[in-house]
Amino acid sequence: MFKKFSSEDISSQNQVKASVQRKIRQSIADEYPGLEPILDDLLPKKSPLIVAKCQNHLNLILLNNVPLFFNVRDGPYMPTLRLLHQYPDIMKRLQVDRGAIKFVLAGANIMCPGLTSPGGALDDDVLQETPVAIMAEGKKHALAIGFTKMSAKDIRTINKGIGVDNMHYLNDGLWKMERLE
Repeated sequence: MFKKFSSEDISSQNQVKASVQRKIRQSIADEYPGLEPILDDLLPKKSPLIVAKCQNHLNLILLNNVPLFFNVRDGPYMPTLRLLHQYPDIMKRLQVDRGAIKFVLAGANIMCPGLTSPGGALDDDVLQETPVAIMAEGKKHALAIGFTKMSAKDIRTINKGIGVDNMHYLNDGLWKMERLE
């Protein structure tokens, strides 16, 4: 999704009204209860929040020109990897084995066998169409953020095909864009 993403892919930037800002804050708080204590520091009520509309129905939530969250169409908001590295416990996690790392970092979707092999790990609470952090065997930080195509139980039983859509990964266009100028 963000493989060749750059600031030229942004078609418009708008400062949102206070009511829209409240809705965005509320949906982020509902999706990530772990962010509740720091949400006021992360998205201050008085600071102007900017929504950047991009190609492929993608929205970026910016605060002080720093991308913090993104969503596709009207889907759930997902944190950027930089934000996830600061607050690693806000998302549910799935872990891939060592063999899958280079493919995930190239932007490939996460296949079920990479999650169910001995180096992989699944959280059985993860449902279908849930944003998840993709961890790697032996690594401390997340290497990607994805959107599950099937529940963790289905991934374990079916063990075939794409388990997680890779949305944002290390060194993609969004990762390289620390600030939007």
